[in-house]
Amino acid sequence: MKKVICSQKAPGAIGPYSQAIEANGMVFVSGQLPIDGATGEMPEGVEAQARQSLENMKAILEEAGLTMANVVKTTVFLQDMSLFAGMNSVYATYFEGAFPARSAFAVKALPKDALVEIECIAVR
Repeated sequence: MKKVICSQKAPGAIGPYSQAIEANGMVFVSGQLPIDGATGEMPEGVEAQARQSLENMKAILEEAGLTMANVVKTTVFLQDMSLFAGMNSVYATYFEGAFPARSAFAVKALPKDALVEIECIAVR
């Protein structure tokens, strides 16, 4: 059985999907764009956008009763690989100890012309 996870502190889904789904003790967080849930605004620059995407992910995990320490896998989508170092410097501050497994890709485009989008899988 699956459970929908939805945080008011993160932006709502902009399509036919859930912010996150929990199934069998695993939480699958959809890709988080760097949109401020309160204002609907997107910051400028990859560092600020990475921070906002990770804050959105963190809020969704908290809604599920989890923390960033529960994250076992992330996927990072970047508008261009030249943005990797900036994203990575912010990303590193959100995890302690054993970092989650991660994939990072440059993609042709992201919704709303974002520079970064981040999704994750967490376990209880």
